[in-house]
Formats: sequence, structure tokens, C-alpha cells
Amino acid sequence: MERPSRQRQQERNTEQESDETETLSCPECDSEEIVTDADQELVCEDCGLVLDERNIDRGPEWRAFNHSERQSKSRVGAPITETMHDKGLTTTIDWKDKDAYGRSLSSEKRSQMHRLRKWQERIRTKDAGERNLQFALSEIDRMASALGVPRSVREVASVIYRRALNEDLIRGRSIEGVSTAALYAACRQEGIPRSLDEVADVSRVPQKEIGRTYRYISQELGLELKPVDPKQFVPRFASSLELSEEVQSKATEIIDVSAEQGLLSGKSPTGFAAAAIYAASLLCNEKKTQREVADVAQVTEVTIRNRYQEQIEAMGFR
Repeated sequence: MERPSRQRQQERNTEQESDETETLSCPECDSEEIVTDADQELVCEDCGLVLDERNIDRGPEWRAFNHSERQSKSRVGAPITETMHDKGLTTTIDWKDKDAYGRSLSSEKRSQMHRLRKWQERIRTKDAGERNLQFALSEIDRMASALGVPRSVREVASVIYRRALNEDLIRGRSIEGVSTAALYAACRQEGIPRSLDEVADVSRVPQKEIGRTYRYISQELGLELKPVDPKQFVPRFASSLELSEEVQSKATEIIDVSAEQGLLSGKSPTGFAAAAIYAASLLCNEKKTQREVADVAQVTEVTIRNRYQEQIEAMGFR
């Protein structure tokens, strides 16, 4: 006779255990409501009698009572991330020349660790394609840090750049241009208000190239990006100008009324938001000069004056 396989044997054992659990009853109250609690003990749900306390606990051997304590005791690595060319799956060597107990290493060990770090950096990229990807993702991380955008935007920008790389959209274009366009597209996709001027300020390529590359990759990749809402810029601009919540709500109202009359079509969202903030500051007696608002919004005073006149007329003021 053939011996049953290990999988069959495990299935039989599981079936036997389930049958025993189903037919088990409490010797005190004859109840069949037997449950397994958090400590892996068989307990009668009616009277609370513990029937079996020697079950195998498949959880960790340590206990934690809050999230921070659980995180500090966890021994798993960091999650996979798209912001690194190897997705964070390779090993890293710490730059500190200390052992596990915090003691300084000897000169011989320090030179050995220096050589290991050098070779670790060399073997992380196997060819020119991976080196270019590593450079592009590092550029996205640098610009995202300068813009102060959250981690989710960096992840989305890295995914967009990888898609452009797989579709062979980078051929004939600079790595910096495509990475900057991917970051701007990620900001648009995640609803983070960052204008093209702000992205160009932290980039190493001209604004015209960023806009041209952005339009190309968004069309080729089929990115469904909605027009930028000027109201997204209001909280950040108002915070930089130290304006109150009343001014922000009034600026939002001005934008809504102006947009309903079709004044937003073809206008720059940053200039439109800046003009609404300027008008709201006058109406709420928290006056700011056009130069102050223009410096924060990175637009010209002429733009603010033109949009301001249109919005005031739309609101019915003269």
C-alpha cells in the first residue's frame, strides 16, 4: 500500500480536530457553545469553563499593549516600496562604525566595512538601465522632499515613471524631465496643490520641457487628470499670509461664484486663487498688498489685478 502524502495526513488531522471541536460539550453545563479565545484556549461560552489550555499559540512570543510597542518589537523588514529601483528588497549596510552593542569598531574592521559598503553600492545595480532608474527615483525623492508632498505622492510618481519606462516613452527625453513630469502628474492625481512653477523651481529642467513632457506621458499612459481646482490653493496661500479662517471661507465663496459664471475657463488656477484671497482680505478687513499675495502665489501683480476686477464684478461689487 502507498503511504498517504503529508498533505493528505494534515487534511485528515484537521478534519479530526474539527469533528472533535464540533462534538465537544461542556462537562459542567452540557453546553455545546465551545469557542477559542485570544489565548488559544477552548472555553465554554455559557459558563466560562476552560476545557483546554494547551493549544499551540502561533503568534509571536512577545506581548505588546499599544501600536508603538508592537512596532518596536516587530522583527520584520520594511514594506516593499516603488520609490527604490530594487523595491527595497536588497540589504543595506549602516554607515555607523559601531557593533550591535554600540561600541566603536577597530580600524581594521572599519576599513573592512568601508569596502563592504562600496561593493554593496556597486552590486545593487546590474546594468545601465537600473542605474538610470535609480537616478530617476532619487530625483523624484529629492524634488518631493523640496516640495513637501506626502509619501503617497512619491509612490504614485514612481509608479508613473516605471510605466513610462516600460512603454519606452523615455527614449529621446531627459531622465530629469520625465521624472519631474511624473511628479507633477502624481501631485495632480493625488489632489496635492502644486503649480507647474513650483515644480519647475525644484527641478533641473526648464518649465517648458516639463509641460511638454507632462502632456506627452499623460496622453500616452491615459492618465485621467481633472483640471486643477483653485480652491485647493486657498488654504496654503492663506496660511503663508497668516490670514484667518474667515478670509479662507470668503475666498472659497468668491471662487465658487466666479466659476459658476464661467470666469475660470482658460485662467491660471494659482492666479485665480491669489486674486480671490486678495479680494477676501479686503472684504474681511485683513488687508494684504498685491505684492505680498503675488510673492506667495508666484504670479504677477498684473494677473491679480485682472482677476480681481473680474471677480469683484461677478460678486456684484463696484
